[in-house]
Amino acid sequence: MSNPTVSIEHKEASRFGLAIDDLVNGLRMWRLWGRLGWSDVVQKYRRSLLGPFWLTASMAIMIVAMGLVYSQIFKVPLHEFMPFLCVGLMVWGLISTVLLEAGSLFTGSESYIKQIRLPYSVYVLRFVWSKLITFAHNFVVYFAIILFFQVNPGFASLFSIFGFALILLNSFFTSIYLGMISARFRDIPQIVASVVQILFFITPIIWKANFLGKKAYFVTLNPFYHLVEIARAPLLGELPSTENYLMVIGLTCINAIIALAFFSRFRSRIPYWV
Repeated sequence: MSNPTVSIEHKEASRFGLAIDDLVNGLRMWRLWGRLGWSDVVQKYRRSLLGPFWLTASMAIMIVAMGLVYSQIFKVPLHEFMPFLCVGLMVWGLISTVLLEAGSLFTGSESYIKQIRLPYSVYVLRFVWSKLITFAHNFVVYFAIILFFQVNPGFASLFSIFGFALILLNSFFTSIYLGMISARFRDIPQIVASVVQILFFITPIIWKANFLGKKAYFVTLNPFYHLVEIARAPLLGELPSTENYLMVIGLTCINAIIALAFFSRFRSRIPYWV
């Protein structure tokens, strides 16, 4: 007689192996998801005069308006506050957009999923790549701000590459399980939107952690602060702390475990959920 425990373990190992194969095959098809991601951006702004640069213009106006007002409220010199606000809003924009739109990742690709046999990770990579392209447009604002206020990030700016790599890796893993859960339960995107709105106000984006004085240690418990800081600090000429990196690496491991657990267990159900 066959051992049921061994059978279950073999089945779970098979599911995990298929999930890993899906991820590997998806990465190999970089030309496909690269073009699809680019096409998503082009289609979204087709027949628009400025295209995705409307987002850049909107970001620039918001940064200038908020910088002028909040620098007075917080009594911080404009030349110090404006670059901080600029980078913070840009990085948060990337993170929040991923969280807010990951819910439609698989449901928005329903026609592809039901007609073409592709690795499901292709849709995730396509999604993250399109958000990175849009984010890159906003970098024009960053260059304008640092030139105007004569900020020289120097060698420290190179550390932002590692920071953005970790942000994108977390975006990839988070998009997998948020996309799957949202496909199964359609109320999830609304819940995520409410949580993201709260996170914006409790994360040091438009205010600095030292504004809390002795209670600043509460900020260190917020993983999104560390996620923003590993990209923001280098772009302002500062090095992130060891604590920032440890928190983000720990967050990445947690997101990877959750994503792989969901992807290996429920991957075959995606076509039925969308």
